[in-house]
Amino acid sequence: MNWRLTGRYMVSVIIVTIITVFINLFVFMIWLVLQASSQHNEENTPESFTRSFEQYVTFSNDGITVNKEGQQALKEQNAWIQILDENGQDVYHTRAPKELKEKYTPVEIVNLHKYKDEQLLSTIYASGKKVNDKEYSYFIGFKNPSLGKYMFSFDMKDLVTKFNIGTIILLSIDAIIALLIGYLFSRQLTKPLGRVIQEIQRLANGDYTTKLPSKGIYKDVFFNVNHLSEQLASSKKEKDKLEQMREEWISHISHDIKTPLASIQGYAEIIKDPNYPLSDEKVRDYAEIIENKSLYIKDVMEDLNLTTRLKNNDVMLHKELVNLVSLLRETLIDMLNDSRYADKSIELQTNVEKLMLDVDAILIRRAVTNLILNALVHNDPEVQIVVKLEQKERTHVTITDNGKGIEEEELVKVFDRYYRGTNTGVTHAGSGLGMAIAKDIIQKHGGDITISSTVGKGTTIDIQLPS
Repeated sequence: MNWRLTGRYMVSVIIVTIITVFINLFVFMIWLVLQASSQHNEENTPESFTRSFEQYVTFSNDGITVNKEGQQALKEQNAWIQILDENGQDVYHTRAPKELKEKYTPVEIVNLHKYKDEQLLSTIYASGKKVNDKEYSYFIGFKNPSLGKYMFSFDMKDLVTKFNIGTIILLSIDAIIALLIGYLFSRQLTKPLGRVIQEIQRLANGDYTTKLPSKGIYKDVFFNVNHLSEQLASSKKEKDKLEQMREEWISHISHDIKTPLASIQGYAEIIKDPNYPLSDEKVRDYAEIIENKSLYIKDVMEDLNLTTRLKNNDVMLHKELVNLVSLLRETLIDMLNDSRYADKSIELQTNVEKLMLDVDAILIRRAVTNLILNALVHNDPEVQIVVKLEQKERTHVTITDNGKGIEEEELVKVFDRYYRGTNTGVTHAGSGLGMAIAKDIIQKHGGDITISSTVGKGTTIDIQLPS
């Protein structure tokens, strides 16, 4: 994977580099052409000055001369002139040095034009003019010591061959440079990606200690990988915590089930044993105990089954239009008719006698019952519980007690599955699923449930149902 990414980046960089090289060569050639053209058209060069000087060479009664404009131009250029006839004889000169010859052989004329004359301390250019069918040559010598003149010749075929070889060498060097730069640049780009892939593999293997530096061009990727690592670590921590709670719950519930099972088994053995003569009254008492213990085990199993179905979204609501006031009143009456809660203070407060809602009556009754039982289990026997029904933007069922209250660190766990509060006494056995079941039922109806509590003053649970 790393080499694949590196290869892609290398190809991109090489293409860009090659295009850049060709553009540079193209621009350089255009520049050379423009420079050559510019130099060719420039009028102030010694060579162009010499070629154009013939306009100042005139013929008069005195012979060949240079007019006043030409004299002034020579002065401005710090130059001198010597005019020769067809035989190489001096016919006119001005501003010329003393060492100047009066007559030149053809070879001397060629050398004088070709090379810089060290004796005359001048750089000499030659040209000519035809006057009255006679050819006159003239030398113009420039006394500028920084001025140089070089003559060269070349073979076009050899030049083309060398140009081709030079081009191949240049392109080869450019290709090597492009490959080197492309490789280094690609490694620089793909190295962080390789590290990201490594860290993701660590996450996949369950190691959530990833911490990448959030900088560079991939800082957003690094940030998201770090965030994912934190989320996975948090989820693992919650999962471990839930697993621990589940194991503790299994331990507690196993103990809670063993106790009634032991009672059922013991009383059943007594009734069955012929060596223990029992009166009819005793048999009925033992049978009642067996029945109560069996009902307790049944309730625990039903809680476990219901919470699993609610968690897996496997519960279908059987909604019907129900008078919520009557439903709450019947729920409280049924609880107070239970001998275990006959002496408890449970009160219903409402300012309406009829409030129709489309709900699953059995499940709503189950949720309210669980919440009230939770208040009874976790508080002293004299606790007072008020169930209040109000119609606002939504329907509110508020369950308030004046009991012990709940610590802040426990408040966030109240609706967790398998959580059993620290205020639960040894005699208060239960599944530990009642509050979680109540919350799932309310949310299943599209409602919400919140809890607030003050230690020493009591707890309030607010159920909000859609009207």
